[in-house]
Amino acid sequence: MIPPPEFSRAVAIETLQAAPREMAIEADEQERAALATRFGLIAVDSLMAEFELSRDGGTVAARGTLSATVTQSCVATAEPVPASLKESFEIAFLPLPNPAKSEEEVELDGNELDTIFYEGGAIDIGEAVAETLFLSLDPYPRAPQAEEALRAAGVISEEEARPAGALAGLKDLLGK
Repeated sequence: MIPPPEFSRAVAIETLQAAPREMAIEADEQERAALATRFGLIAVDSLMAEFELSRDGGTVAARGTLSATVTQSCVATAEPVPASLKESFEIAFLPLPNPAKSEEEVELDGNELDTIFYEGGAIDIGEAVAETLFLSLDPYPRAPQAEEALRAAGVISEEEARPAGALAGLKDLLGK
């Protein structure tokens, strides 16, 4: 059984109209700690989102901004790397396609909003914000001492790895 999301904020679709409804959500301390564990972070110090929701039939559009402060581990030294994020998002919530209707296809264009499928009478905007946070994180956070630690471990820079850098290294080895 899949556990419930750590930062769940369900919104009943029937309460939404075509006119945008402004909302704001914020994760409490327990939710932030659970998200930090889920995402492999040292800490999520704050997470909030301001957005508007509107509905057109079964499609719900969410447009807004999330703000967060997190602490990640440096990929080279494991030292804490604090980060502040402010990300805009646009998400379309669509009803889950009926698998019984094999000819029913959902085509998504690359220019369309991010899409999340839902079933039932509600969307979970909190989980959507949590997923947006995760996708916004730096995949390779580095502390100020990261380059020094990598060099000490024998990792070469991108510049040294290029052909000209490699040739310069060979020239030094040959003593010319």
